Amino acid sequence: MVSDAQPELLETPVRRLVAEAWTFRRQVELDAELRFTRLAEQLAQLRAPEPIVALARRAAEDERRHAGMCELLARAYGQVELPPAPLAVEEVAPAGMALRERVLYELVAACCITETESTAVLTTLLVPDATPRVRAVLRDILRDEVAHSRLGWAWLSREHAEGAAGFLARHVSAMLEGSVSPRLFAPGTPEEESAALLKHGVLPHTRKRETFVRALRDVVFPGLERFGVDTAPGREWLERRGAMGA
Repeated sequence: MVSDAQPELLETPVRRLVAEAWTFRRQVELDAELRFTRLAEQLAQLRAPEPIVALARRAAEDERRHAGMCELLARAYGQVELPPAPLAVEEVAPAGMALRERVLYELVAACCITETESTAVLTTLLVPDATPRVRAVLRDILRDEVAHSRLGWAWLSREHAEGAAGFLARHVSAMLEGSVSPRLFAPGTPEEESAALLKHGVLPHTRKRETFVRALRDVVFPGLERFGVDTAPGREWLERRGAMGA
């Protein structure tokens, strides 16, 4: 049941934004299910330790469940048409990389960056006055996203120990570019800045940008540097957007 999401308390433009946000999250989760399924198979090919392979398989199951929860909330806020479920998801690593490099690239992009950012967003969204159903869904997804983030950091740690992670430095900017909407650093509309969004599981636009930048600065960049990945290109990427001091 999602009746306690309280969509009737929102003005129409804001309610539409909330419905669109949960619809978009559904698609992201469905993509992630396919991505983790493929990564689990690739990790097995690379003879990764079974606990790491199992964590990737569990992540795929988690994402499928998350997609179902997001769909229920999207419909509760008035979304009628939903995009079809994807049948495949492309690898994000540049063409020409060997399997080992492709897997590391994708795990860092999907887990160390995207899932870490998602954890920061979900933590910020867990405000005391969030509607009960939304808060329950956020807590459920947050618990799993933390584990998904750890999968990436665990594999990066292993590859760093083998001296195989340094090549990522030249790709950090591309990873960041692929992890955000092109509009993140543009001004938000009045509806996108509405404080009413927060209790329904959506960050106002400026808050979203601030959370993204803070997660990079405080968690992602220090983590990558710890494992031998030069983050200067990533920091320059932020500076070009005038966001490093956010």
